Amino acid sequence: MSRPLIIGLTGSIGMGKSTVAAMFEAAGVPVFDADAEVRAMQGPGGELLPAIEAAFPGSTGPNGVDRDRLGGEVFGDSEALARLEAIVHPAVARKREAFLIEHAGAPLVVFDIPLLFEKGGAEAVDRIVVVSAGAEQQRERVLARPGMTAEKFSHILSLQVPDAEKRDRADHVIDTGTSLAETEDAVLALIGELRATASDRRRDTP
Repeated sequence: MSRPLIIGLTGSIGMGKSTVAAMFEAAGVPVFDADAEVRAMQGPGGELLPAIEAAFPGSTGPNGVDRDRLGGEVFGDSEALARLEAIVHPAVARKREAFLIEHAGAPLVVFDIPLLFEKGGAEAVDRIVVVSAGAEQQRERVLARPGMTAEKFSHILSLQVPDAEKRDRADHVIDTGTSLAETEDAVLALIGELRATASDRRRDTP
């Protein structure tokens, strides 16, 4: 049975991945946003709250996960981070499978996965699209975020595969160092190319 062409969309912090994901969605391509799913599962009444509270007592409340408190517990602590990921990642995988079933008839779908390379998800997608921009632009964008510091930014970068390596491993690169209109043109051209690939593949599937 044929299934959609699965596009893995990724990019380092501040590269504009969310903007590009929104462009895919606006063009009618179903997008699975891993971060949004996590936020929902950690929000008020979220299904992950009991397990997170058990592993990190005092980190949840009526409004869901206290992100600052939980972040403080796992920041720089690889063992604590691994405990959290063991709760979150299987739940996200289940949501992703349900999304794929829901959109089984679509020619292509996008998995918006920030840590696609870092967490070994690259093998689960058919094409990898990396969103990228210049290092100075990236730094300016990230440091403009509320609560962000140069130290936090450096730490996040240290946990991510370098942008140059991501670009090397990508099937397609979307440059967000240009105007929004130019980026959107590039995204629409890529969607056309990917839809053609998906169509060819479905024809070849017995």
